[in-house]
Amino acid sequence: MTSQTLVFTLDAQSLERIEQKFQEKVRFAEARKSELFHVFQQELTHEEAWALKVVYAYMPVNDMADYNGDLFLSHVRRALDTRKRVPWGERVPDHLFLHFVLPYRINTENIEDFRGLIYDELAERTAKLSMADAILETNYWCHEKATYIGSDLRTISPLTMIRNARGRCGEESTLAVAALRSIGIPARQVYTPRWAHCDSNHAWVEAWADGQWYYIGACEPEARLNQGWFSPPARRAMLINTRIYADYPGPEDITLSEKGFTEINLLEDYAPTRNIYVKVKNEQGEPVPGASVRFELYNTAEFYPIAEIRTDAQGEATFKTGCGDLLIRAVSGGKWSEILFKAQENKVIELVLDSAEQPTGSADFDMVPPPEGKGEVGTALPEEKMQEHNRRLEEGAQIRGRYEDTFLSEEEAVSLAKGVGLPSVRVWDILRKARGNSREIAAFLEERSNPYGEWPLRLLESMNEKDLIDTFRQTLDDHLIGALSQQGSWAEDTFVRYILCPRISYEMLVPYRGIFHNAFSADEAAAFRVNPSTLARMLEQQYEYYEDLPNLKGKGNPIGTFSLMKGDSQSLDILFVAVCRSLGIPARLHPSAQKPQYLSDKGWEDAVFSLTSPQTQKNTSWGMLHLHRDIKVPQDTPEASYFENFSFALLEDGVYKTLIYPYGSTDVYSEPYEVEAGAYRLTTGIRMKDGTAKVRFVYFTVNAGDTTEVVLSYRETEVDIPVLGKLAPGSILTRLDGTEVELKELLGSEGAIAAWIEPEREPTKHLIRELCELAEPLDKLGIPIVLMIGDMEWNASFDPVGYPKLPVRTVFVQDSSYASLSGFISKPAAYEAGYPHLFVLDTLHQVRYSASGYKIGTGKEALQIAAAISQSSIGSE
Repeated sequence: MTSQTLVFTLDAQSLERIEQKFQEKVRFAEARKSELFHVFQQELTHEEAWALKVVYAYMPVNDMADYNGDLFLSHVRRALDTRKRVPWGERVPDHLFLHFVLPYRINTENIEDFRGLIYDELAERTAKLSMADAILETNYWCHEKATYIGSDLRTISPLTMIRNARGRCGEESTLAVAALRSIGIPARQVYTPRWAHCDSNHAWVEAWADGQWYYIGACEPEARLNQGWFSPPARRAMLINTRIYADYPGPEDITLSEKGFTEINLLEDYAPTRNIYVKVKNEQGEPVPGASVRFELYNTAEFYPIAEIRTDAQGEATFKTGCGDLLIRAVSGGKWSEILFKAQENKVIELVLDSAEQPTGSADFDMVPPPEGKGEVGTALPEEKMQEHNRRLEEGAQIRGRYEDTFLSEEEAVSLAKGVGLPSVRVWDILRKARGNSREIAAFLEERSNPYGEWPLRLLESMNEKDLIDTFRQTLDDHLIGALSQQGSWAEDTFVRYILCPRISYEMLVPYRGIFHNAFSADEAAAFRVNPSTLARMLEQQYEYYEDLPNLKGKGNPIGTFSLMKGDSQSLDILFVAVCRSLGIPARLHPSAQKPQYLSDKGWEDAVFSLTSPQTQKNTSWGMLHLHRDIKVPQDTPEASYFENFSFALLEDGVYKTLIYPYGSTDVYSEPYEVEAGAYRLTTGIRMKDGTAKVRFVYFTVNAGDTTEVVLSYRETEVDIPVLGKLAPGSILTRLDGTEVELKELLGSEGAIAAWIEPEREPTKHLIRELCELAEPLDKLGIPIVLMIGDMEWNASFDPVGYPKLPVRTVFVQDSSYASLSGFISKPAAYEAGYPHLFVLDTLHQVRYSASGYKIGTGKEALQIAAAISQSSIGSE
């Protein structure tokens, strides 16, 4: 290309690079050339053609497999048209438009044509506002559409989020970014990959207005920008970043830039930072270029790499991070080196790659997070503005509530079940989970239950809960009819789990069975059924392995991977399982190793794909891991819970890869785990109140065909229960029925847990979830749990009926005075959202434990303290 014409103020060199990458994608996607690139045969403006080329130049592999060109052209035309219509369109610089308005993808969501639908809802509401006020107004709209609930790892799309009216933070922020981009405001999803001071992570949104980036809590509006309950936790973060699907030049710090994919580091806008400089050498003292340097953080009982950076030609890597501890591991050529980096140590680290075998025995150490930091105290907003803000929050919750009232009711579900002859409890369970998609699911059951009996319901029950909100009749029909045509003589449980069930990993569910039924001749299908390994060989010969972006691995749907004839290793594994199930061959990804397997007369056998990676060039050897209780267990040792206080990981290519088991699994001793033969590391950890993790590593080896016995042990800790003060038990509260009551009447004489909460906010929802999960031990303890809601935090749409699994002695009350709270929290309605404020009280109403704000695990900490107080009280009688 030689044209010097400037488009989007890009210079000739940038245009040349885009054209080159675009042509590479045209050659790469030859198998889907007509589906993807036919849009360039339409009449396009010069601007449209180049915007399309930008989109394609940096398109992930899975998107080239899963979607067609018309969808991308619609996004381009909508973005360009919106830019002309909105009042701030001309004020958004081209480089921000190209990187933070034009992109159609935000996270790992299914891509839909959302821009026009969202623009039509927001254009009039924001047309006369400043950019900053338009951001705030957009977040009020998001609040009307959805609220927080924890869910699985698959990210639902913005339109599905609206249909469901709730989702996790990654989905709330995906919706908010989509909404802002739909009205031409640059926006990006911001993540702390893992917290350092507690488990889990968080996502929020940054939006640009008139020369400056601001942050907001998605679907959780504040009365002004740069405010949110996550502000204090963010000051303890070790990394806050965002992903950009392009060659992005900055000006922010760039952590990773490769294959047209950029991660930028935004931490210094939120927390104190420092640079860590790593030099990697071999045993001869020579620099090792291209080594992988992993900066790992303790979270959910594993060491998670918040960043992975390759060394440069001098064997060096630099990482900007927070002021906490990290485990730093360098790997190259089958050798590695690892160091525990303490926050107060030298910033320059030298790692010599001299290890090829894991250590033996065990190791104990502490992981200390960054300390709590103080934020800037903002000026108080005028009372009338706060009143208007609270009115908008109330109004938003009511709007969302009215929409949720349109979902199918239990009465309608029972009537449907009776009409089609299905168990009403099971039908209501499915329709309840389907929420905004309940009428679509009901129509499927009504239409298909008469000819197919209980099988339509069995199909729905085999799927993940989230599938029920974005799977429609065409897809359900394909899987129901296609699976039943291949039922064969398999045992019913085997058929349901490994043939009928369409869910394989976290890919989008699509109607793939009919396509795969027709893709192979009768002879080919028969040969695959006799020996499924021949299918693996066919895929290996005809399909090309291509590494996709890290966060999109395994997200390609089977039809897309099949038609593109390329995919990452996980997407190819998913394709194999999907084809097998379509042909009536029971298949799965191994529950922990996530490797493709099929069922034969000999049991589960591995599907061997040598094209994907060296580890799969031979059949996997399996052994057994049997965990045992520590007979010397200290009294305060927690109950073993996978991904909560322990996990184990297999050493592969110098890196420990955590095995996948359900979060919170506690039945860990009764049956051995089937695991691959190899070297393992068991990680156990106990969180202290300040966020420090008391970590223990235990190294062991599992041999093929043998059972390895390992004791699951934890480090000793002490429960600190000082007297912190005393609540004012005479405070007057209001029951939800309007009657007044003194706090002391609710607290009783046996100790209590008391908390001031903010029901509409994510931190409170985490606390309530934890209390529900701990209902059994809390009920056994028998103490009251008083949850208080202040006037500023009260929402008329709040209904405790929505939390039926709370401990039986839980009571909700309103607190208009904050009298008891004020002795501990100087400003209940503080500038920075600090709720929930949680206290454990002894029999004298003395405060023995307190915790404020967002912190996963406070429920268990409170239970532990309350139990210790109860034991102490019993012992003193």
